[in-house]
Amino acid sequence: MTARLKSTLLALPLGAALAGAGALPALAEPGVADYRARIAAIDDAGPMLGAVIALNPDAEAQEAAARKRKGPLAGRAVLIKDNIETRDPMPTTAGSLALKDNVTGRDAPLVARLRASGVVILGKTNLSEWANIRSDHSVSGWSAVGGQTHNPHAIDRSPCGSSSGSGAAVAAGLAWAAIGTETDGSVTCPASVAGIVGFKPTVGLVSRTHVVPISHSQDTPGPMANSVHDAALLLTAMAGTDPADAATAPADAHRGDFAAGLDTATLKGKRIGVLRQQVGSNAKVLALFDQALADLKRGGAEIVEIAYKPDETMFRDEFTVLLYELRADLGAYLAGLPGTPPVRSLADVIAFNRAHADTELRWFGQETFELADKTTDRAAYEQARANSLRLAGPEGIDRLLRENKVDLLVAPTEGPAWPIDMVTESHGLSGIGAGSLAAIAGYPHLSVPMGAVEGLPVGLSLIGAAWDDKRVLEAGAAYERARTAPLATPSLKRRGE
Repeated sequence: MTARLKSTLLALPLGAALAGAGALPALAEPGVADYRARIAAIDDAGPMLGAVIALNPDAEAQEAAARKRKGPLAGRAVLIKDNIETRDPMPTTAGSLALKDNVTGRDAPLVARLRASGVVILGKTNLSEWANIRSDHSVSGWSAVGGQTHNPHAIDRSPCGSSSGSGAAVAAGLAWAAIGTETDGSVTCPASVAGIVGFKPTVGLVSRTHVVPISHSQDTPGPMANSVHDAALLLTAMAGTDPADAATAPADAHRGDFAAGLDTATLKGKRIGVLRQQVGSNAKVLALFDQALADLKRGGAEIVEIAYKPDETMFRDEFTVLLYELRADLGAYLAGLPGTPPVRSLADVIAFNRAHADTELRWFGQETFELADKTTDRAAYEQARANSLRLAGPEGIDRLLRENKVDLLVAPTEGPAWPIDMVTESHGLSGIGAGSLAAIAGYPHLSVPMGAVEGLPVGLSLIGAAWDDKRVLEAGAAYERARTAPLATPSLKRRGE
């Protein structure tokens, strides 16, 4: 990289509003060396975003081969959330010191598919440790391995969890795109507060094999990028049936070119259901959301107001499901790891954390882990899963779409990012978002930037029916073109500086 290119790269403003690869210069196709320079300048030094947990030492060699391929992803440098295995000489830690040496030498199938499309694995991103399931008091974006990830729009604000590093990295221009994972909100919330696009596909469209799990009912990887088109390119590469993951059996029947036709997709003739009771009461978020609805309408959509109040047992039973499946699914993953990791079960992880309390338990505990390890009533679990799935899917999203004759549901994804407070905790605005419906049902959920509140991004959620991923992406791309609100540019400073 020339000195001129490097100085241009590091001086450019950030933000998803910029064309092409976002924060990177249009004068040259950025590569591994360019991204490494930016990571060194603003992730490891300067504002110290803490978004990248490890760099792939083989990335440049892999890039040379990848650039010889054909296709839109050839040579694209992508960061992978550090609960997804890659065969590169980097550990897969889930942010825990218990897995700091977990170098498996194997690619998750989704990673193998990305490589086959020409993607270069640049490195791994930090995350909320164990994907934010260890404690109700966890701090989004913190892990014992990676420390605290910061929001590039205001570095004293939360990046949201648990794909916090992936969201912050894309917003800060540390890679062309990134891969996150979601159980409930962990792709869409980081995307919303980072001002980027995040897509949680239908559960089963993308393999979860060799991904550190929480719940086989709700877990899914998803792309995080600077545009709906880029996210769709990644999804096209990632999607497909995996014999080792039973949930993906229908995937090949539903996969395709998710990016095809997005540039001409239209809102005309679409009926959009507005989940008004999931908008919250903050005046500035309300104003921004109403502007987004006006943009949708101007783009040709018909806006349909919907009154919906969820049955609270849905959330109660979701928690039971996550507890039960965490113990079983994480235990199976740990038991199957190659080598000699110090943990082979959830009980082992709990014991490890107690033995390393000064580093692992300094800021918050592991009461959710401890509760999960005691959640063994299968009949109660099956009843909870049946009820939560029914309320979120057939009697939730499906009923709302059918009875209101709408194609999609919309609401703000999340409020503006809240301050990071490791001591007394801090939380965002309440009553905003409907992402849990899509998470519990396993349906597609797209977050697209719709503007900012006082310089802090807020995303627009678009939620559809099962396997309706392409329709959701098309509506998101059409909304991108119709959007009139200015997007926020990351400041890499503390709020108010």
